[in-house]
Amino acid sequence: MKSREQEYKEIFIAEALEYYDALNRHISELERRPEDDKVLAEIFRLLHNLKANAKAIGYLQISDVAHKLETAFSLIRNKELSFSDEVVLVLFDGIDLLGELIGNIDNPEYGEPDHVLIRNLDIIVDNLSNSTIELAKVQRYNSSKNLSLSELIYIQIKKLDHLLNLVGELMIDRDRILSISRDLDHDELKSVSSHLYRITEDLQYSVMDARLVTVGSLFNKFPRIVRDIATAEHKEVYLELTGQDIQIDRNILQIITDSLLHLVRNAITHGLELPEERKKKGKPREGNLTLSAKNDRDNVIIKLEDDGKGIDLKQVKKAAIEKNFIPADAAAHLPDEEVLSILFEPGFSMAKEVTEFSGRGVGLDVVKNAIDSVGGRISVNSSKGKGTTFTMQLPTSIAVKGALLFEVNEIYYAIPLIHTESVVSIDISELHEVGDVLLADVKGENITVVYLHELLNAPEHNMRLGDKSRLSGQVQNIIIVSYNNRKLGLIVDKLYRQQDIVVKPLSKPLDTIDLYGGVTLLGTGKVCLVLDVPAITRYFITKR
Repeated sequence: MKSREQEYKEIFIAEALEYYDALNRHISELERRPEDDKVLAEIFRLLHNLKANAKAIGYLQISDVAHKLETAFSLIRNKELSFSDEVVLVLFDGIDLLGELIGNIDNPEYGEPDHVLIRNLDIIVDNLSNSTIELAKVQRYNSSKNLSLSELIYIQIKKLDHLLNLVGELMIDRDRILSISRDLDHDELKSVSSHLYRITEDLQYSVMDARLVTVGSLFNKFPRIVRDIATAEHKEVYLELTGQDIQIDRNILQIITDSLLHLVRNAITHGLELPEERKKKGKPREGNLTLSAKNDRDNVIIKLEDDGKGIDLKQVKKAAIEKNFIPADAAAHLPDEEVLSILFEPGFSMAKEVTEFSGRGVGLDVVKNAIDSVGGRISVNSSKGKGTTFTMQLPTSIAVKGALLFEVNEIYYAIPLIHTESVVSIDISELHEVGDVLLADVKGENITVVYLHELLNAPEHNMRLGDKSRLSGQVQNIIIVSYNNRKLGLIVDKLYRQQDIVVKPLSKPLDTIDLYGGVTLLGTGKVCLVLDVPAITRYFITKR
């Protein structure tokens, strides 16, 4: 059981990290609008509270740095110190030092009082004129190198109370079922089982609800990140954030953190032009970057948009041909969305230069793999000279997924709905054998079709994916799935219903089979295999 001191410490750290993120955001705003008294007052309030809280719990180094920063900002607020470039650098470093001290709260040797940043803060506070300031040289912190989320989140007491009540009811019903099962009173057992089902479902959603955090807990770290990268790249960038109050499972947010950082870094280093270049093109000197989130049924849509130079499809095709991703004769007829999908292929990169913030050997395939791992999707749209938009479609919860149930060869399977485009019934005469594959015209679009029984059960040397003779019946049930802008039709024997499922990992040695993403248990007690659509799509494309 945690001691009271440990609980106070955890509450302080969680709150201090929120203050740190907010300070980074507000100081970036103040740099843009140095006369904004509201922003200045908010910075002053945050530092004052942090100083008081740290002093109360005994973290005197944090209290001391917060006090010095509070003094500096009070001088700025009283117009006794101007918000010059030199002063800005030291204040940013001071905020960074606060973050470092909070992150190293259990390391008493970190941040000794003769620390060079504290000396610079003292110089600013003690010299009320910018002309007299001679700052000590300091190695800048690079806040964009390590981006992480706090391990602590606030949970409202009423949520935990509700959860506790549900668990209590569940335990009572569990004991009742054990007793009733001995007497074999079926009517009562049926009634209790029904109640237990409802309580369990309610409990499930309460637990999921307790895991939710706002997207803003990640988004609000980016004003400072963007500012640092833009400064290093000699670019002017305005970041707009929207939808910070949208909620999502914390684990999902943690997993996509590095991906989002990589996309933002790429947008600034490779997407947005230098100020003079933008001016020649008739654009504002300052590039625009928008990071937004919104709800879409059971999913969260996160978009990163820039108004930079866009992606040159001709250059992508050229690079794809040179790297043997596509044959030269096929490149001319490739649809734009398929050209853009090549950007996510392993080993594909168009970066020509290496900077502090790019060229680390991480391609968009790593980003895609991270999104895939949580059952999400990512796509890109771009217009040359106008900009690029990356769209991530993410599930709200990592535990429960909406899925479509079906049967192949008397075995139950499920496909996550996030990869399911549509379900169609097609007469066998409308399937055309072309080489080793089957093609079907679905709403005017030619889609490759594969009989799942062959793909999942036939030996590889005996697979005949383009042979209609293996199909039974005149009408074929086809599930259209989509991955990385590529569509694939899966012929199944029987279609069932949509259902929320809890996906469990497969045990060894089945966990080595790429085509399966896990397993779930249906209400009937039947085991149901969950297909991994990205793996099936990649596997099938490589076999063509």
